[in-house]
Amino acid sequence: MSHPPLAGIVIVSVAINLPGPLAASRLVELGAKVIKVEPPQGDPLKIAAPAWYDELTAGQDVIPLDLKDPSSRSRFEELLEGADVLLTSMRPSALARLNLVETLRHRGIALVEIVGHDGEQAEQPGHDLTYQAVHGTLLPPALPLVPVADMLGAERAVVATLAALRQRDQGVQGVHERVVLDAAAHAAAAGVRHGLTSPGAVLGGATPSYAIYATADGFIAVAAIEPHFAAHLAAHIGRTRKELTREFASRPTVHWTELGLAHDIPLVAVAPPGKPAADHALATTAATQE
Repeated sequence: MSHPPLAGIVIVSVAINLPGPLAASRLVELGAKVIKVEPPQGDPLKIAAPAWYDELTAGQDVIPLDLKDPSSRSRFEELLEGADVLLTSMRPSALARLNLVETLRHRGIALVEIVGHDGEQAEQPGHDLTYQAVHGTLLPPALPLVPVADMLGAERAVVATLAALRQRDQGVQGVHERVVLDAAAHAAAAGVRHGLTSPGAVLGGATPSYAIYATADGFIAVAAIEPHFAAHLAAHIGRTRKELTREFASRPTVHWTELGLAHDIPLVAVAPPGKPAADHALATTAATQE
């Protein structure tokens, strides 16, 4: 972007695992300078998903520090001198042990805190899987393919950072924004909670024109919800689930994606987990042409 909105803003992050690094990466995209402070053993994300870690820390200064060590703590305090925001992702008791609130207030640094729970459950441990489990967005025994609570929580942390900066600019002292991942999971579950995406609901399998069908060589996702899309689907492929199941199974995926483009029907190939959709489409096309 030609005029990054956060140019000149410095953010120190001690947030490890996933929500914090996701948020920090987005803040870098918005123009902020991010200094990532990691424990001596590093961020667990680097071990679990090294390529993703590299992607999320691109453009950041990564500095290992043991905040329990006096010399490292002194170095950390130096980093805070030029900071606008401190981003954390730990339980409230762990943050309290760092004894930073007064330092942040004195220096006019906003605190954006990512936590799992709030209130009486603030110290309860958790991760994306447990937040989703509580709010009904899992289909046991399958594990989620997308860490929804972490992803949405990260975006909320970006918004919280913008809100914190705005408050600070308005002269508010001791700005402290808390992002709760359990609340993010609750928000993500709204479609299930309101009967829209749960199994058998309108977007959960009840509508033949919004479903996944097997093709001759894979799967196709059909999202013809609006009446004009549904009409195009009925005219060129079929209307009932039985008709659609039979027709889609009769030809390869690439035939249906091309037909969808030609007749304004939202049809796309279902990419295998972990394989980019573009690569999958190219492979499918090449296999069909051989």
